[in-house]
Amino acid sequence: MKKIVITGAAGFIGSNLVDRLINEGFFVYGIDNLITGSLDNISHLNSNNNFDFINHDVTKYIDIKDKIDYVFHFASPASPIDYLKYPIQTLKANAIGGHNALGLAKKNNAKFILASTSEVYGDPLEHPQKESYFGNVNPIGPRSIYDEAKRFIESMTISYHVYHKLRVSIVRIFNTYGPRMKIDDGRVLPTFIKQAASNKNLTVNGDGTQTRSFCYIDDLVNGIIQLMNSEYSYPINIGNDDEVTINEIASTLISILNSESKIIYNELPEDDPLKRKPDLTLAKKILNWTPKIYICVKRKIWRKKKRIAIFNFYLLIKKIN
Repeated sequence: MKKIVITGAAGFIGSNLVDRLINEGFFVYGIDNLITGSLDNISHLNSNNNFDFINHDVTKYIDIKDKIDYVFHFASPASPIDYLKYPIQTLKANAIGGHNALGLAKKNNAKFILASTSEVYGDPLEHPQKESYFGNVNPIGPRSIYDEAKRFIESMTISYHVYHKLRVSIVRIFNTYGPRMKIDDGRVLPTFIKQAASNKNLTVNGDGTQTRSFCYIDDLVNGIIQLMNSEYSYPINIGNDDEVTINEIASTLISILNSESKIIYNELPEDDPLKRKPDLTLAKKILNWTPKIYICVKRKIWRKKKRIAIFNFYLLIKKIN
């Protein structure tokens, strides 16, 4: 049985990845210091013989007394609320924690898989965003805590690949949603769901014409697994290229939940990106991967011939009822 280490294992994405890899027949060591993760996300694994949870801060030396085959570095606060609350911890989790995770992979001659982010593109001047785009990032702005941390650990990962010949993969994750997402983490979907389910006004930043592309967690995990099994060593976008406006998402959720909520508008936060959509050419070419699950606003339900699943957020709503 091959052994895997996943940092950030009690987080939204990390815990879903843990489940999938255990189901694939791996033994998983899950590491998390629970600063933003939750034991509730992995409590169903308490009696699973193929999972071992380690409460540990990855900015400290990582010592696993076992032969490891893969190291996934997913430890980092990821939502604006979290990384603004824990700015230094976010920078250290990526820079120092990433260095420690790379060291663990090097020690074991294991493959290293890095969770990066679409935030490396900043407020993009290129649309959609290709992996070759260098980005438009404010290095000292409020979002730089997360943006620059991920840009740094991407650079270190490639340096380990070039200098130490370490096998690596880098996934640039675009907006993702699904079960175990925290309802109060400030991201647009859980925020709107919480507000609409309570018949409160939906608070839209800016005029709502800014766009996002939302990827369901199952699609993301499928892409990560395919990347893990590939030999490609440079960043690959994994997300959904179905672009929708924030206004469309707000209106759709009000309709789905039969809510009495109204939409109100706030000032757009500094450096908040106006457009976000992945170019998936590399993912299709290298991994033969495309998303299968879409958020469908009414005007788009029949526009694609490929399979469409309409996820109406019931699993998330259960968290606040």
